[in-house]
Amino acid sequence: MSKDGAFDLASGVGGKMSKADVICAVEKYEKYHGFYGGEKEEREANYTDMVNKYYDLVTSFYEFGWGECFHFAPRLTGESFRESIKRHEHFLALQLGLKPGQKVLDVGCGIGGPLREIARFSYTSITGLNNNSYQITRGEELNRIAKLDKTCNFVKGDFMKMPFEDNTFDAIYAIEATCHAPDAYGCFKEIYRVLKPGQHFAAYEWCLTNSFNPNNQDHQRIKAEIEIGSGLPDIKTIGKCLEALKEAGFEVIWGKDLAEDSPVPWYLPLDGGQFSITNFRATAIGRCVTKYMVRALEYIRLAPKGSERVQNFLEQAAQGLVEGGKKEVMTPMYFFLVRKPLSSGE
Repeated sequence: MSKDGAFDLASGVGGKMSKADVICAVEKYEKYHGFYGGEKEEREANYTDMVNKYYDLVTSFYEFGWGECFHFAPRLTGESFRESIKRHEHFLALQLGLKPGQKVLDVGCGIGGPLREIARFSYTSITGLNNNSYQITRGEELNRIAKLDKTCNFVKGDFMKMPFEDNTFDAIYAIEATCHAPDAYGCFKEIYRVLKPGQHFAAYEWCLTNSFNPNNQDHQRIKAEIEIGSGLPDIKTIGKCLEALKEAGFEVIWGKDLAEDSPVPWYLPLDGGQFSITNFRATAIGRCVTKYMVRALEYIRLAPKGSERVQNFLEQAAQGLVEGGKKEVMTPMYFFLVRKPLSSGE
């Protein structure tokens, strides 16, 4: 089950690092980003350190406010947030045509919430690839609780240099994860390498839409807010994403921004004008309550120094995501399904 208490949140900030090191990690992480003078080139060159620090710092916040599945979803009228998350994961499994007994890879799996849901739904064996030790430890614990530790596992590794042989997996997916890659082509090329010929890769990707104007300072501010609060080196456009997939060797079967047809806006759980009992902690009011709770926990030293600053940059991301969603300049759910040809000449 998710860690949902105040003590769990406080004790989890920083992951496996010592509590005394949290403030130093916060300061170093902040300096990677434009709001603090950081450059895109530095974020890309040091993406492993940046993303690891980010997830060490924020995982307990994510689990406290969002549950085990760290992603958005298109939502139907009358559908709860939790139901939409499950349906989004099932849609991915159905698009891949997953079958019992297949060997599947989840690239950038977090603590494994989608991995467990898709494994139960499809009766497949899923390996979660993650480069963050704290998230893997937490995911293994949750797999044991769900009694999936015999069929699903986690591997520590960088998705730019995967620790797998060529042509290993029957299917591969990524849910809002490969946006952390410093180089989309390099990441997709590795996925191509470990996928069996003739098989499929599907993903939900964070992308800038065609409405994004790089010369618009407001759009650039929104982009920067999302990047610092989400551990991203640089958000790419939909066009660049598709270009990288094709360059890596994939045949694009179809792609679509699923946010376009969502009856309920994907950013609604974060919107300050909305209130939800079932997803209270993710709402603006819930995040405000969390902010003051974290401040109090830090003051009495139950939470390490720097915890409130982590909550602050997560709030910055929430505001950027809502604004980016309303202005339709960013989507967290550009879906694509691609295929690795049976041979290079196919």
